[in-house]
Amino acid sequence: MNTKVAQFGLGPIGIETLRLAAAKQWIQIVGGVDIDPAKVGKSLADITGDRAITGKVYGSFDELLKHDRPDVVLHTAGSKAAQAIEQMEPMVRAGVSVVSSCEELLFPQHRAPQESRKLDELCRQSGARVLGTGVNPGFVMDVLPICMTGVSQRVDRIYGERVVNASTRRQPLQKKIGSGMDPDEFRALFAAGKAGHAGFQESALLIAHAMGWSGELVETCEPVIAKHDIKTKFFEVPRGKTCGLHQRVELRGRDGKTPLTLDLQMYLDAENPHDAVRIEGDPDLDVVIRNGVAGDGATVAALVNAVPRILKAPAGVLLMTDLSVPSWR
Repeated sequence: MNTKVAQFGLGPIGIETLRLAAAKQWIQIVGGVDIDPAKVGKSLADITGDRAITGKVYGSFDELLKHDRPDVVLHTAGSKAAQAIEQMEPMVRAGVSVVSSCEELLFPQHRAPQESRKLDELCRQSGARVLGTGVNPGFVMDVLPICMTGVSQRVDRIYGERVVNASTRRQPLQKKIGSGMDPDEFRALFAAGKAGHAGFQESALLIAHAMGWSGELVETCEPVIAKHDIKTKFFEVPRGKTCGLHQRVELRGRDGKTPLTLDLQMYLDAENPHDAVRIEGDPDLDVVIRNGVAGDGATVAALVNAVPRILKAPAGVLLMTDLSVPSWR
């Protein structure tokens, strides 16, 4: 029997998630939800450009529920855990499970401890599950290194590195990394919590949770300065202005050691894009993914591929480490 799936949030990532889900023979699309009045009432075929996708857009989950009950909602609407949890409560109360791209939901107890605790109680009462996943956070800088330690007799240190050529990415990401900003303006926005890569601390905390490590998280973020004039499809960045970010988070133990470091460089015209994981221990492990894992397409795949795994998991607000190993289906 097919799994009934609905899509919550019909921005660019939501639409691509819906297209991939609809292409799976084991998924039945039962509708979409979006707050945009211009989309409500339209067919999903019109929204996606795929005439094979049936169903329409509703203004709320409750409206969708009057017509059909999905088994799983794919949620792609925002990065903040508290806001996402508020959106999910009606779904969980109805016993519907949720897979979300919300970055802070990778480790929700960090920024929304009370809200995630309440949602977990609701899940256990209704039988629903909630999972935050994606590519980063959700795979390359957290789940992948955790899986690699499965062959370790001893782990002393984990180092993760991601270099992304943002010139190849969509407009919202190029804007998010500060393209064209004055460097001091970008620094001020990061200090105010309004700039930088979302979910970075959550990646570190998921690894620390899996390893049983504790300590203090120290996060820094500096603008990458354009060394020459840069022109992309969306931005023109003069030399001397911000063309991206260099963000870093460390876990510093009480013994003065730093067992975990994650280093993210995301900027326009970045050379040698890649993802890398180094594990010091027994044995030493060093893995490099040339060109890196493309964020948007991989995020969509991570959401859809999680659907059958979340339905086999126990009720509750789940971490990626609570599920079976990620795999394609």
